[in-house]
Amino acid sequence: MRYRIITYGCQMNERDSDALAAMLEDLGYRPAAAGEPEDLVVFNTCCVRENAERKIMGRVLEYRLEKERRPELLVGVGGCFPQQPGAAERIAGQAPWLDFIFGTHNSSRVPVLVATARMRAGLRAETGSGPYGPVIEIDDSPDDAAVDQPRLAARRVEALVNVSFGCDNYCSYCIVPYVRGRERSRPVQAVVDEVVGLARQGVREVTLLGQNVNSYGRDLAGGADFPGLLAAVDMAASPFGLVRIRFVTSHPRDLSHRLIEAMATLPAVCEHIHLPVQAGSDRVLKAMNRGYTRGHYLALVERLRRAVPGVGLTTDIIVGFPGETEEDFEQTLELVRLACFDSAFTFAYSRRRGTPAAEMAEQVPLPVRRERLARLNRLQEEVSRESLARLVDTGQEVLFLGPSEKDPNVMAGRTRAFHYVLTPAPAELRGRLAMVRIRAARTWTLSGELVPATGEGASR
Repeated sequence: MRYRIITYGCQMNERDSDALAAMLEDLGYRPAAAGEPEDLVVFNTCCVRENAERKIMGRVLEYRLEKERRPELLVGVGGCFPQQPGAAERIAGQAPWLDFIFGTHNSSRVPVLVATARMRAGLRAETGSGPYGPVIEIDDSPDDAAVDQPRLAARRVEALVNVSFGCDNYCSYCIVPYVRGRERSRPVQAVVDEVVGLARQGVREVTLLGQNVNSYGRDLAGGADFPGLLAAVDMAASPFGLVRIRFVTSHPRDLSHRLIEAMATLPAVCEHIHLPVQAGSDRVLKAMNRGYTRGHYLALVERLRRAVPGVGLTTDIIVGFPGETEEDFEQTLELVRLACFDSAFTFAYSRRRGTPAAEMAEQVPLPVRRERLARLNRLQEEVSRESLARLVDTGQEVLFLGPSEKDPNVMAGRTRAFHYVLTPAPAELRGRLAMVRIRAARTWTLSGELVPATGEGASR
């Protein structure tokens, strides 16, 4: 039997999909290849923006005719979208032919849900009648963070590893704490053991995941913190071939001197940080409940660049937050110029039911939000081009991830600072490090040529 998981949203969702895949393969399913018919489809969903929900439901509804043609096909919807109050019932109302719906706290129940759905489908096939409508499981209580996470055998150069779940920040625009729960940290040894296991299987780079990795360990006994976790992972996994450690996401309010020192001194920790600023106006940052000022943020950027030369800096920015004036927006543009981000994920504010910002007065009209987003994107493209142009004629260590989607003779990889590099190179370099001389820069990508091996191999 073949399964397909369709994932929306952040890297946390990607990691959740890895866990779902591991559970399904334990049940005897195998992944469906492109163009191959599936026996089971699971949508792992996002709810951060309203547009994402519309896209998800549009894609789900595409399966209605296929479900009519093949009643034995099982289709389920899970993740953040149905975890919202009343959302599971809305989904079931629009797609009553679904087999199961589950929330973020019910992922471990997927094998039971699949078995139940198969039994119900079999009963309908045999008798022509039986239970109709999806089985729904939505719990309010989060899973125990100490439980080991299901993991597929390593098939990639890079892997995602959760260090914590949930969030305690309650930014006024964000639905995440309401659908993923309060912050829960995994024990240090559980994270270390998982990373070492991945390194033993050939994974060369891991990304440690948390809604706010900087607050990792506050709920654990014994004084655990994120810089200490980085040091433990670096020491334990590097002897088994792990060459790079990344992490997301860092909250500016909690970025410590110790974490900056860990980035500067730990060999495997990459010189890259994703540090969401969200806005450049103190008035808007306060309304967002972010807990820092623009001055504090820019001081962090200066400290990072001084301590970690060549650090790659990426960010998230929201425009059109309720009450944002043209002056507020201009302050965001000015901060983008001052911070010189390598790239930015930019969004027009999306009103999320159940969040404080949804009830705020002075909601910015959609046309204004869209126009500001376009202006911000134009500026960030200019800044990104200038940032990458500074790397032309430099040598960069690249970890090759695999062939380019457009040209199998070109290998794609990333620098330690997270810049995307395309290089004519043999496929055998997948999963290996090599030096590349950068010859050209575009808005988002670099291209170059391999530096000839000298002495101890230029690739490893």
